[in-house]
Amino acid sequence: MSYGVQFTNNNNVVTLDSEFARLMVIASGRYAPNQESGLGSVTTFARPVTSQEPPLVFVRPDTINGVAGLCRMSLLGSAGNWTGFYVRAYDVSVAGLNGRYFVAAFGAQPVAQYGMRLWDGAGKLLFDSGTPNATFTRAFQNWTYVRYDTTPQGLTRIFYSVPFNFPENEYMLLNTFGMPMTSGSGIPRDLYCWWDFPNNTLYAITIAASNPFAFFLPAVFAKQAA
Repeated sequence: MSYGVQFTNNNNVVTLDSEFARLMVIASGRYAPNQESGLGSVTTFARPVTSQEPPLVFVRPDTINGVAGLCRMSLLGSAGNWTGFYVRAYDVSVAGLNGRYFVAAFGAQPVAQYGMRLWDGAGKLLFDSGTPNATFTRAFQNWTYVRYDTTPQGLTRIFYSVPFNFPENEYMLLNTFGMPMTSGSGIPRDLYCWWDFPNNTLYAITIAASNPFAFFLPAVFAKQAA
C-alpha cells in the first residue's frame, strides 16, 4: 500500500490495513426452532447487515449425543437490508435447530459508540471496533462416497462423509448448503448436511431424481476473533 494505516501481528502478518476489507462479524447469537412445528427456524439479526452482496451466515449446532441435520437455508431481506435467515431441520428424526450463529460481511458497520474506525480511499468502512473480524479456518472438499438409497418419493439419496472433530469455536458456512445443485434432470439436486457428533463425522447428502455421484462442494469453516 502507498498510504494509509497498516497493522501487523507478532508474526509480521498484516491483520488490518486501509485498502482491503476483512470478514467482519456484524451480529451473532443463537438460533432455535420456532416455525413449522419445530422443524423450521427464523432468526432475526441483532442489526440488519447493510452490504449490497448477501452476507455469510455461519452456524454451530449445539453438541448432542446424536445427529444434527440442517438444510434449505435462505437469507431474509434484500440488498442493503439483510435482516435474518431461515433454516430447516433435515427431518423429524434429527436435531440441529438449536445452536449458535454469526453473520459476517466483507466490510464493517458503524456499531461501536467509541473506539476506532477505518475507511478505504473510496469511503467504504473497513473496520469498526464494534464489529470483530472472523477468520476462515479450514475447508473440506475431499468427500468420501458412503452409500445411496431411495426415498419414499422414489428419489435417489446419496451420502458423502469426511472425518471431523467438531471444535466448539468453529462454525460452518451455511449459505452453500442452502442452494440447490445441478442434477441430471430438470429437478435440482437438494443438499443437506449432518453433524454426526458421536462418530466425529460430517455428512453431505444430495437428493434428486437423477443424482450424479460426483460431489465437490467444499464445507467451509470459520471462527470469530477472540
